[in-house]
Amino acid sequence: MKQRVITGLIIAAVMIPCAVFMHTLAFPVMIAVIAAMSVYELIKATGGKNPVLIALSCVTAAAIPFLVHFRVRFAFMPVAVIYSLVYFTIMVVMHKRTTFTDALTALAATLLIPTAISMMLKLRDVYLDFGDSFTKASGVFFIIFGYICAWGSDIGANIIGRKLGRHKLCPGISPHKSVEGAVGGALFAVILNVILWLLFNRFWFTTHDFPLITDVIVTLVLSVVSIFGDLSASVIKRNHNVKDFGSLLPGHGGMMDRFDSILFVIPAEYAAIRIIMIGFKAV
Repeated sequence: MKQRVITGLIIAAVMIPCAVFMHTLAFPVMIAVIAAMSVYELIKATGGKNPVLIALSCVTAAAIPFLVHFRVRFAFMPVAVIYSLVYFTIMVVMHKRTTFTDALTALAATLLIPTAISMMLKLRDVYLDFGDSFTKASGVFFIIFGYICAWGSDIGANIIGRKLGRHKLCPGISPHKSVEGAVGGALFAVILNVILWLLFNRFWFTTHDFPLITDVIVTLVLSVVSIFGDLSASVIKRNHNVKDFGSLLPGHGGMMDRFDSILFVIPAEYAAIRIIMIGFKAV
């Protein structure tokens, strides 16, 4: 536990300055590092050994956050198809050491992980995407909000589950998770996000487009999404008989272990904001 806390403080010491300068290159650089390392860990954990695929995947994963940061627009579908063909060409050329599963896993990881984590940049820029409804402070709020939904839920579930957990949530995948822990984690995240909302509305912004009741409802929904993110990562690890995706973060495992639920929560949060904004405009 001590090692886990120390590592958590180190992570915070790195992420907080990047968050302070989130409108500079420091923020996409941080996201690029997280994305590239997560892709590398996932490929290695699932048995991928082709150095060309790994290198291509990591470089692409690091590049995607910068495309989002600079708001580069391109036709995603044609690019994704061409990019997929590159992977399968490598599989054919290096067929003695590359299986279809290797190529498909690397491709999926490269397209999904950096795209999902880069949605933090879209949250940061909500003031650009939704006009006068939000400000730059709103971006800070929504990013912290998302992390509370993911990590706050996890912390709360861990504490409540240890003390009150009686009913297993999904014993076939994660035997330590309990229904009581999941409920407690969601309520813990709600409390933290209500405090966050009150602080931001008191000192930084006032918005009628994200009222307190919406804050609570979205937190509950994203807490459930966070659980599915964590369980999805657990299924992958069980399928490949690995305890953690990596060992970079003592007490936490690898980068992918720390950000697995974030990869689900952040895109879901941005989607929720878009839905909410469409609803307000319709009214």
